[in-house]
Amino acid sequence: MSKPVSSSASPPAPLRSPLLILLCGCLIAMATFGPRSTMGLFTTPVTSERGFSLELFSFAMAIQNLLWGLGQPFAGAVADRFGSTRVLAVGLIVYAAGLAIMAYASDPWSFNLSAGVLIGFGLSGCSFNLVLAAFGKLMPERWRGTAIGAGSAAGSFGQFVFAPVSSLLIREVGWSNTLLIFAGLMVLAVPLTLALWTPRLATSPTPGSTNQPAGVGALSQQTLRQALAEAFGHRSYVLLVMGFFVCGFHLAFVTIHLPKFLVEQGLTLEVGGWTLALIGLFNIVGSLGSGMLGNRIPKRWLLSGIYLGRAIAIALFVSFPITNTSALMFGAALGLLWLSTIPPTSGLIAIMFGTRWLAMLYGFAFFSHQVGSFVGLVIAAWTREVYGSYDIIWWLGVLLGLLAAIVNMPIRETPVERAVMVPAE
Repeated sequence: MSKPVSSSASPPAPLRSPLLILLCGCLIAMATFGPRSTMGLFTTPVTSERGFSLELFSFAMAIQNLLWGLGQPFAGAVADRFGSTRVLAVGLIVYAAGLAIMAYASDPWSFNLSAGVLIGFGLSGCSFNLVLAAFGKLMPERWRGTAIGAGSAAGSFGQFVFAPVSSLLIREVGWSNTLLIFAGLMVLAVPLTLALWTPRLATSPTPGSTNQPAGVGALSQQTLRQALAEAFGHRSYVLLVMGFFVCGFHLAFVTIHLPKFLVEQGLTLEVGGWTLALIGLFNIVGSLGSGMLGNRIPKRWLLSGIYLGRAIAIALFVSFPITNTSALMFGAALGLLWLSTIPPTSGLIAIMFGTRWLAMLYGFAFFSHQVGSFVGLVIAAWTREVYGSYDIIWWLGVLLGLLAAIVNMPIRETPVERAVMVPAE
């Protein structure tokens, strides 16, 4: 018999309110995703003032994305085992340190350490992925899909808010002071993590719950190693992870290189900022819509449609002359498809394996996402320097979008079969 969690391990009753959990989680998601999503706006001022090359800046961002993904499964496992609050708080502090050191970085080593290593590992502990996992554990089932969609949308609302604000601050107070302001915001967000307290072993499902797969008797005793072996031996999970690689490829390239691409097409940096802002704004609709649609249609169909839509949007964007209007229209279209992959992806993992190891299993899927980000950023910088344009990377994004649409179709949306443990007589 598992040992019950003592009442002293739980936070006061008001912090268990679903509405307060949702509000605080969304504020954290907004605060953490906002600065990270505007890093592309710092490319030109940082490289010009510090004398860094585009390859150096892009490599630091690639390291950031890779370490964000690499740290995510471990942060998720710690959150699953010991609670979300500790992980989120430490992540916010490390993120703040990275932003602050980046503001003063004057050589490649310190820039890679701050912009790459510290921000990357900080994000792995405090980004919206941990918030969404906490929502999956804390929210009543009737709230869960909407809450996950809202958490994804909150991250994009942060992008909508921070993109134009970043452009304004960079122009008015300089890029280094802008980073220091963002670092201060991360510190201010630390108290919000108390609302997402998930006590140790509180995520073990109880008999009769509706969010657990077959073999529930074995689930509460399942170790981390067993959970990993089960997931990576499950064909649908592997396909889901493969498709998520493409999502990361698209997002990182657009976030970091789109502003520079638009400047090279004769547009201004402000247009790049507003394009990123529109991606964030329209993703609010896309993420919320995805969360609700996932309750009505098969999630694998939804994911395939999202990736197909991205491929079409990118192909149309680069096939016609780039103007202010076409850039803003592209931002709006891509925004609808931006983080809308997250609700069905996390939802499928919960359906297949339950919520006991949700943060950790989603973390491994997200690591694939961030490997895609790393690859996209490295290839983008290399092709831009070698061939003098981004044409290859744009069309590679189209091809990968089509492949991801195909890969997600065979996924089975059913709980994994487990042997039910029967007590010995």
